[in-house]
Amino acid sequence: MNKVCYRCIALCLFCIMQYGVAYTQAPNKELEDSYYGLIGRADKAIEHGDWAGAEEYLLTALSNEPQHPTNVMVMSNLGLVQYNLGRDSLALETLSRAHAIAPRSVTILANRAQVLEAMGLDSLAFADYSKVLALDSSVVEPLYAHAMIALRLGYTDKAVADCNRLQDVAADSVQTHRAWANVYSVKKQWLDAIPHFTALIDAGPTAADYCGRAVCYLMLNRLNEASADISTGLELDPENRELYFYRAYLNKARYRHDDAREDMRRALSVKKQPDVSF
Repeated sequence: MNKVCYRCIALCLFCIMQYGVAYTQAPNKELEDSYYGLIGRADKAIEHGDWAGAEEYLLTALSNEPQHPTNVMVMSNLGLVQYNLGRDSLALETLSRAHAIAPRSVTILANRAQVLEAMGLDSLAFADYSKVLALDSSVVEPLYAHAMIALRLGYTDKAVADCNRLQDVAADSVQTHRAWANVYSVKKQWLDAIPHFTALIDAGPTAADYCGRAVCYLMLNRLNEASADISTGLELDPENRELYFYRAYLNKARYRHDDAREDMRRALSVKKQPDVSF
């Protein structure tokens, strides 16, 4: 199961506003069991990977004060917690209830889209991300996610439009470079994709990005550069199946048939799935 990020709503700030400095200096049982205290304890539980504890605290806060004005955001966070506990249907139900209460909340829609995408429900996730962008077209993460799902669904023109928007709002961000790298790769514009993979590698090298650039070099018949990127990628991730497949392709192009067969054997024997960009 893919984990989704917990989009923490900083309700603990209200704890300080409500109870003053004493809350942060000397919390007591009464404060810890208050509405905001429970939310703060949920945040702490998530920091330690205690999703079950976080769910309990959030449910208790909702139960103790069912009419509290910030409950809708607590429900949004609860949905993500429930997803991370493997309760997919319940998570979507919780997020949909939150959305019904606050249909124009970008955060709630983005959270539901994130869960839907992690569940592999791309069409539904795409619809939610589209609603997010209709409300606010400048949010980078939903723009990037919308572009990547568009590519998977075959909506290349929409992905390009998202990339152009990303270029406007965050030209040098990792998300923008990754979006362009993937779009150009899908469109087989290998030369255009290379500088974006290079920017990603400069920002923080990963085997997946070396693999992406190696593919561009292979398609352009720049075999020495492809070989160098494949080797570096395998140094970063010796169990990357995709890199062995491409090294087999490279060795075949160099008439190293024995090496190509060995790389294909290794690719097929690796259990770990390749780290893909989108």
